[in-house]
Amino acid sequence: MGSPWYATRESIKSTLDVAETARNNAQVDRAIEAASRAAEGYLHRVFYPEVKTRYFDWPNLQFARSWRLWLSQNELISVSSIASGGTAIPATDFYLEPNEYGPPYDRIEIDLDSSSAFSSNGTHQRSIAVTGLWGYADDETTVGLTVEALDSSETGVDVDGPTAAMVGVGSVLRIDGERMLVTERGTLTTGQTLQSALTDMDNVVAVAVSSGSAFAVGEVILLDSERMLITDIAGNSLTVIRAWDGSVLAEHSGSTIYAYRTLTVVRGALGTTAASHNSGATVRRWDPPALLSALVVADAINLLEQGAGGYARTTGARDNELPSTGRGLKDVRELARAELGRQARKAAA
Repeated sequence: MGSPWYATRESIKSTLDVAETARNNAQVDRAIEAASRAAEGYLHRVFYPEVKTRYFDWPNLQFARSWRLWLSQNELISVSSIASGGTAIPATDFYLEPNEYGPPYDRIEIDLDSSSAFSSNGTHQRSIAVTGLWGYADDETTVGLTVEALDSSETGVDVDGPTAAMVGVGSVLRIDGERMLVTERGTLTTGQTLQSALTDMDNVVAVAVSSGSAFAVGEVILLDSERMLITDIAGNSLTVIRAWDGSVLAEHSGSTIYAYRTLTVVRGALGTTAASHNSGATVRRWDPPALLSALVVADAINLLEQGAGGYARTTGARDNELPSTGRGLKDVRELARAELGRQARKAAA
């Protein structure tokens, strides 16, 4: 994984039908990577949050007023510090604009009632340094707590409880001030065992557990070597799809129930620093805009389906057979561009 994705491996595989969920994960991952980068190009913006110091010339070539710095495609969520000509500008002396509906912010303006100013101090090149959180938005959902303390080098994060099902390969997590990229998911015991035996028939879909509240709809569990997708929960009975994700239907009796709650992560991602974290620390997932995720899912599935068909998919049959135009995907793209696309800004004062 290079840059963060805007959809997860699990979201692609759950959208495909059962037979297709046995696809090679690497193939799915390549499709998500390609679709995520294509969405950035199509919508003319990067959405994920990244902590970074970026430098700007002053005066720049945008012919802006002396108290206004246009950021162009460098959209900003929040600022930690600004220095101009080697002099720090206090947080009370500048505004992030447009304040009416940002973030993201596309410009920084000096408070004209202050004594601060943008300056070059000998050279105009990279004379303004802005340190902050860059990107489209920093919307997050709490997905659980760490099961154990983490040092700064561990790459396996155990998340407590069924809310871990909300995290997939490709998710961006934040624990305290550190961001992490999820590159794989592994099993962790739920502490429960199967309460009633299961036969090797795919219409036997009720999994008896001691506490149904410890699981979540949409979560994948593992009994022996068979994976099962939970589609409903009634009391202490889980309704599942058997032999999920290419696993083999089998008999089970008294099996330990595992769930995919161990996350393999890249530490210190997106400009943050790997650090130690206490047991019970809150795990938060960054949420891309819903329409952006829908676009990436649609585009990734289209890539997978087109590849499987030798890029010669058709609709209809016999005399009515026509090349597939991807009309549905086109509609999603247009919706995403209208809602999330960044418009080119003409240089202005």
